[in-house]
Amino acid sequence: MIKIVALTGAGISAESGIATFRDANGLWEGHDVMEVASPQGWAKNPELVLDFYNQRRKAALTAEPNAGHEALAKLEEDFDVTVVTQNVDNLHERAGSSNVVHLHGQLFQSRSSVDENLIYEMEGWELNLGDTCEKGSQLRPNIVWFGEMVPMMEVAARVTQEADIFMIVGTSLAVYPAASLIDFTPHDASVYLVDPKLPPMQQRDNLYMYQENASTGVEKVRQELMKMYR
Repeated sequence: MIKIVALTGAGISAESGIATFRDANGLWEGHDVMEVASPQGWAKNPELVLDFYNQRRKAALTAEPNAGHEALAKLEEDFDVTVVTQNVDNLHERAGSSNVVHLHGQLFQSRSSVDENLIYEMEGWELNLGDTCEKGSQLRPNIVWFGEMVPMMEVAARVTQEADIFMIVGTSLAVYPAASLIDFTPHDASVYLVDPKLPPMQQRDNLYMYQENASTGVEKVRQELMKMYR
């Protein structure tokens, strides 16, 4: 079966009303990102960090998958699809994608602040001071913060090396190490890029660019693939 790997970024979730990670001033919902997305910020003010992610979860609960998420999920009917996402929301899963690799963690999970292997699914949207893991340490969001290792990067690189088709959806390819995944694609793989602001790409054979939002562009790619491989 033809293997598709889709790298998705903030652009696909923005169409569902999820705030993008940061603007040009390095702010996220009015906060300096280092205050709410770094080990230093956590050490300085854990209550602020917990409240920040509580509000992100609360907002995410009201968001719905859009046509871009749904088109990626529908590809599974005819292809072997892995979604590698930089997003921490669960919109891909809710749209029906069954194989999702979260590079930057998951919003609806918490983890121990002393043992990164102790990860817990969350019920609801609140995580508060005093909520502890089985070892008695404060629970923190299961989010990869600035300065932390990206534990799923190795998995993402491995699946990308096996891709027949590599899709890039709603990402500026400016955040590393995720942006380096394009370097792991086989030379003969087809690359489809979908974004309203197309990032600069090194020219290669079998490169197809769609200057569109994910909600329309991914479906167009899906239709093209169906014509080619059905």
